Order: sequence, then structure tokens, then C-alpha cells
Amino acid sequence: MSETEPIRVIIVDDHAMLRRGLKFFLKGFDDLELVGEANSGPAALDLCAEVQPDVVIMDMVMPGMDGAQATQAIREQFPQVQVIALTSFQEEDLVQRALQAGAIGYLLKNVNADGLAHAIREAYAGRSTLAPEATEILIQATRQRAAQPDYGLTEREQEVLALLVEGLSNAEISERLVITVATVKFHVRGILSKLGVSSRAEAIALAWQEKLVP
Repeated sequence: MSETEPIRVIIVDDHAMLRRGLKFFLKGFDDLELVGEANSGPAALDLCAEVQPDVVIMDMVMPGMDGAQATQAIREQFPQVQVIALTSFQEEDLVQRALQAGAIGYLLKNVNADGLAHAIREAYAGRSTLAPEATEILIQATRQRAAQPDYGLTEREQEVLALLVEGLSNAEISERLVITVATVKFHVRGILSKLGVSSRAEAIALAWQEKLVP
């Protein structure tokens, strides 16, 4: 992002009052620009095609196409668009579904303006932001898995995992390790498979829990 180009954001929520509140939040930051809002998943897809946002703030619980379904559709049709799940709910299934659908962040609706702005900037940079409650849910889920003392990670996969834990994007890992982005994606897929998880956020939580990186 250049100094003159703000991050383009759209809000998706079926409650008009919540959308108004988020719009008020975003007005306080010069580097963020609200370019549209939608009240449903299908409307969000149409809006993404129309305005080409950088980041979508997505409610998870909506009638019809829910937030996870809308997130998956957006990520499939507009892979350059990052999605942040924003919800009042902390259930494990909802967190898992949001992350599996491709959301890069998971926040609760009690987040303050600075926290939301930080998450949007991190999402734009390709980095995850999870509410502490969501992180705890993922950690608890890993505790319920059968003990796996040796995940069989290669030395390179351990290096990539360590950089994931640092919060680096694929492009940043590529630069740090002097390998291509395609190679980074290959290693990330291998890490997720060996750890038995389905998202980067779950891999990070498991790495913390099992002390897989220094």
C-alpha cells in the first residue's frame, strides 16, 4: 500500500446498526476507506465484483448464505481479497468453519476501533489476527487430539512453521528464506497435512501448544 492509497474495506452484516457502528470506526483512520457494505452473502459477492476491495469484514451468522459460506465463495472467486470474520459468537465450530473457509482473522464484535484497524492492516499484509478467545478455542481443540510426539516435519518445514508463528506472509517467508512463493505454499500445505490441521491459524496455535518452534 502506498502512502496515498488507503486500504479498501467493505462491511458485510445483516444488521444495519452494526454496519453503522463499523462505518463510524473506520472514519477515524486515514489509511482505511469504506468502499461499500452488504447485508447478505450474495450481496457481498456482487459488491466484491463491483468495487474490488482489499479486505472484507464478514459477519458469520446471517440467514441464507452464512458468513463461512460467503467467505469461501469470496476467497475462491477473488483470491486477492482477505476476509476478517467478525462475530459475537465464540463456538469452536464457528471458529473452525471461518478459518477453514479462508478467513485470515477472527474477531469478536466487542473489539475496539484500534483493534479492528490493526486487524485490517494485518489482513492486508497477509497476516492473521485472532481474538484471544478464538486462540484459546484453537488451543483447547489441539489438546483434545491424540498425542503426536513426532509430526515428521522436515528441517525446511520447521523453518517455515517458525516464520508462520512470527506472523509472516507467504511473500515475506519467500524473501526471508530466498525461495519462491510457490515453494512456500508447497511447504505450508505439507505442514498443515502433517500437523493434521486445516488452516495457518490452527498450525500456529498447535505450534505454540506443542512447542514445535523455539
